[in-house]
Amino acid sequence: MTLLVLGCALPQYNNWYPFFVIIFYLLSPIPTLISRRYRDDMGTSNACHELALFITTGIIISAFGLPIVLAEAPSGDPVILWGACGLVFAGNIANFLSIFGFFLGFDKDDAVI
Repeated sequence: MTLLVLGCALPQYNNWYPFFVIIFYLLSPIPTLISRRYRDDMGTSNACHELALFITTGIIISAFGLPIVLAEAPSGDPVILWGACGLVFAGNIANFLSIFGFFLGFDKDDAVI
């Protein structure tokens, strides 16, 4: 999150539009959490889980695409600078790896009674 805030708040960038990437951080785990509720215990993949992975991949790609679109359009006067785009990319990588690590760490349903 620090890299994302730096991409928005540094004096040479000073533009808070990249902060809209937070929406993608909040949306990315939702399809996987929903598909876990309906996963069969057979060990094979099912359509619900595959659809959740597809939607999650689209959300993650959108999180990387938004800064590129903001840095490119309009071509004469871009909304953000490329330095801010790089900081948002670094923040995206750190945040999505943290979310992925959470799912790997808490994937097991080991209930100790």
